This record gives sequence, structure tokens and C-alpha cells, in this order.
Amino acid sequence: MGPADIRARLEALADPAYKAFNAKLIPNVDPDTMIGIRVPALRAVAKDLRGGDRSMVDRFFADLPHKYFEENMLHAILLGNVCGSVGEAIDALTRFLPYADNWAVTDTIRIRALRRAGADADAQLMLNQLEHWMQADATYTVRYAVVELMTDFLDSRFDAAHLRLVGGISSSEYYVNMARAWYFATALAKQWESALPVLQKRILDPWTHNKTIQKACESYRVNPEHKALLRSLHV
Repeated sequence: MGPADIRARLEALADPAYKAFNAKLIPNVDPDTMIGIRVPALRAVAKDLRGGDRSMVDRFFADLPHKYFEENMLHAILLGNVCGSVGEAIDALTRFLPYADNWAVTDTIRIRALRRAGADADAQLMLNQLEHWMQADATYTVRYAVVELMTDFLDSRFDAAHLRLVGGISSSEYYVNMARAWYFATALAKQWESALPVLQKRILDPWTHNKTIQKACESYRVNPEHKALLRSLHV
């Protein structure tokens, strides 16, 4: 089985109604590049491929650019699961991220190698790479870096310096600034004492500042007292 066989397998799962739904949800993706496959079905395909010949997955990874949105989604799911080390994941991401053209693909990537016992030794390697990607010109490379920092570096690996990394991003791109607001809203839920001064000192641009407050106030993880304080910081 090669990339063409994987594509044919995906085409066989087409759901026109779900394609129409996705086209509205992700309007910057050409609907003609969508098949219409729900994420659980894509994960099932990925699980099957992981259980087979790794060289088949590697050939699929090398077959860039992919034709379909769902191929990119499958790539994102597989990448996070088959890479045995953080270094391997960074190499795979470096090849793939230039082809990521929407939030759904970047937000799907989860690097399992970062979550294994002893992975903290490799976390700095990823952190260095995330800082580099945050300086990229490509919208979805920057978004991936912010979302990854939020996903794997807001708990035991958190450092207040990370707030400055995300706060220092200057972008007019909606999907970058939405990711930044999401990051800071999550930081307020998990690292309140460290994150609150970002808003008190008005470090962020007004749009991202206010969107952060909105998202934090919508979160069940932020308590009512904190929400009241956040609302008073609206600009």
C-alpha cells in the first residue's frame, strides 16, 4: 500500500453532508480539497496504518503536498503518534508545517513522545524549536508553536518566560492572535499568578487582550472572583 492507496481508502469514506459542514467550519480551505470524513474515522485509519509497515507511513509523509484536507489531517494524527522521539517529531514537523494551511490540521497534532516518562529531558529541545517557529512568517507554523506551548508547557514545565514568548509575537493574522488569546486564557486558568500581570500591564495588543478576557470568562476553569477581576481589565 502506498500514498495512492491511502487516498483511495479515504475517498471511500466520503460523507457529503460532513464535507459541507467542514467547509463552513474551515472557510479558508477550498471545499474541492475536502472529502468529508469525521475525525474518529480518520483516527481509525491512522491506528490501522500505525499497526502496519512503518515504511508505508514514511512514504505517505513524503508525498507532499497532499491532495486533500483529510490527508493533511491524517498526516497530523500519524505524526504525533509514530515519532519515537522529540527529535524525530521536530524533523517531521519541519517537513510538514509549510503545507499546513488551516487551524484544524495544526491543532490536531499531539506529540506523544513529549508525554512519555523521562521526556522532560527532550522538552528543552522542543521549546527551542517552538521559539524558532514563533518567529516564522507562516501563519500556521506560528499557530502550531503557540498551541503546542499551551498543550505541553503550561503545567509542570511552565516557566513565566513562556508568557513573554507568546506576548512578543506581533501578527495581524486572525488565527495567530486567536491562538495567542487561547494560550493566555488557558494560562490564566492554570498559572493565574504568573499570567494575570500580562493583562494588568496591558502587554498585548487590544484585540488579543480583550479576546483573552472573553475566552477566560467563558472557561469553567476560571473561578467567578477571577472572572470579575478580568472583566474590569477590559480595554
